[in-house]
Amino acid sequence: QTQLLGVLLAAASNFLISVSLNIQKCAHLRLVCQAKQKPYYTSKLWWCGITLLGLGELGNFTAYGFAPITLVAPLGCVSVIGSAFISVFFLKKTMRTADILGGTLTITGIYLLVTFAPNVPQELTARQVQNYLVSWPFLVYSILEIIIFCILLYFYKRKAVKHIVVLLMMVALLASLTVIAVKAVSSMIALSVKGKMQLTYSVFYIMSVLMATSCAFQIKFLNQAMHLYEATAVVPINFVFFTISAIVSGVIFYQEFQSAALLSVFMFLFGCLLSSLGVFIIARNKKEEHLHIPFIDCGHIPGQNLTGKVQPDSHSSCYGTLNKEDDSVKRQS
Repeated sequence: QTQLLGVLLAAASNFLISVSLNIQKCAHLRLVCQAKQKPYYTSKLWWCGITLLGLGELGNFTAYGFAPITLVAPLGCVSVIGSAFISVFFLKKTMRTADILGGTLTITGIYLLVTFAPNVPQELTARQVQNYLVSWPFLVYSILEIIIFCILLYFYKRKAVKHIVVLLMMVALLASLTVIAVKAVSSMIALSVKGKMQLTYSVFYIMSVLMATSCAFQIKFLNQAMHLYEATAVVPINFVFFTISAIVSGVIFYQEFQSAALLSVFMFLFGCLLSSLGVFIIARNKKEEHLHIPFIDCGHIPGQNLTGKVQPDSHSSCYGTLNKEDDSVKRQS
């Protein structure tokens, strides 16, 4: 029953995140269409989206205290599929065949994830977290992760290699630490609320610092990837890398598949594969939207008497005319 609560909370939170992102996008589009441009933070609609985003992230954080990492992390695909379908209503986009096919695969994958997820006790005490931190599987995993991260960071900093795979692999390695810390902190807070105080242990504050630090650097590299590459490429690759890293960290640190049957493990992984495939299909060939301004403001060109706004001509490469056209301007046109 506790695990089911975590599943419902994670699914609802990710759906809320997809709603918030579409509301923010709608707010930006409305501001661009206004005659007098205003900062986005003056829009009530934008603040509504930010509030929903905060509630969604808070719900995700709480879900880790009730359900395994290996179940909560893959449910992030709900935000992808939710965003694809909600944008049809908010942003008046056209429903594509790829959206329907990808949504069907993702929903099927979610069903398999929930059905065959590991059923493990979710009451995680501070002493258990301490024992997990010094266990040899996690120590070996941490050493390997640090080595791989340092190699990627060397290529990123010294060799200026900013390939999307390099950036998102660093995000995924940091995300594995984030989900470990988030589950530990969330579980200890949940137990403390129930009356079993866990906040007096130093490991709670250690995991809190680890959660904040890894999350901050994760956002840094993810923003870099979003700046260099299109969202249609970043979103599916990041989802797959994040899901894999979260499952591996849950298996190694919290030993979530320790007593699971082989068939359950296979069906769970098959559900992850279907969800990832659905996300790729939804994002594939999805055109990036650009906000078009109907005129070019030339009012800041010194030494020219301008008409104020130059209307683009869609049938030629010439972008309008000036009031005083000399020979050099004509030649440029």
